[in-house]
Amino acid sequence: MRIYSPDHGALAALRRSDIGLILDVGGVDAVRDLASSTAAAAAWVQANVQAYYPDVVIEYIAVGNEVGAGDAGLILPAMRNVHAALAAAGLSGVVRVSTAVKTDVFTNTFPPSSGVFHPDVDQHMVPVARFLADTGSPMLANVYPYFAYRGSPGDISLGYATFQPGGTTVSDGGNGLVYTNLFDAMVDAIYAALEKAGAPGVRVVVSESGWPSAGGFAASVDNARTYNQGLIDHVYRGTPKRPGVLETYVFAMFNENQKPGDATERKFGLFCPDKQPVYPVTFPK
Repeated sequence: MRIYSPDHGALAALRRSDIGLILDVGGVDAVRDLASSTAAAAAWVQANVQAYYPDVVIEYIAVGNEVGAGDAGLILPAMRNVHAALAAAGLSGVVRVSTAVKTDVFTNTFPPSSGVFHPDVDQHMVPVARFLADTGSPMLANVYPYFAYRGSPGDISLGYATFQPGGTTVSDGGNGLVYTNLFDAMVDAIYAALEKAGAPGVRVVVSESGWPSAGGFAASVDNARTYNQGLIDHVYRGTPKRPGVLETYVFAMFNENQKPGDATERKFGLFCPDKQPVYPVTFPK
């Protein structure tokens, strides 16, 4: 599970559930506070991690979610302060500190082997990647083939975007790997960027991926079910560059009926706000 701020009601509900958790620190203001003060980071860890761990299995702290380029310089100082606070509490070896990024922090992603951090943020993200390598933490990445497909439907087939077999294949001349779905290509471009940043051992955790069931182009129940079931079935195999289980979080549990912005943003859930399923998916036992 992932929660986007330290909601104490949610954390209390997770006690002794044995559900692994990504715990976000909150919005950019929270990141700014943690970057500016070691005392603030220590207080945050005490109130939101030490007060619940190990009854709540907090695996990762996400210091910022899709922080914009203008605030990217806050990420590493905040991560360092939170990591130091965890270390002081004796938890740095079990609770890892990372940040969740959009795929637009990477560029030259086709073919995947050409992936690199975007020049607008590489001065901040390359040191972040090396910090992750130094601390044994993963890169959290929000990976959405839906938005790539919506932006370039003439260049990307629906089948390639939704894990449908027997359709498009893409060969990467840089390393000879072959891709049968867009998700793998996007993730392997992140791995290529991490290698170029001097952090080849950092693994990727997909902290969000999903497909909307209504509200816009190609947003339908059928496409959402096809994508999410394909995603669930696929990530146990990993990518061509990194075979093996790829830890992945489906976005989202619920349709967010009060969320502002594009209509699709309110329709990514597996369940309606009244807890009725939007469509069925099956998870392996």
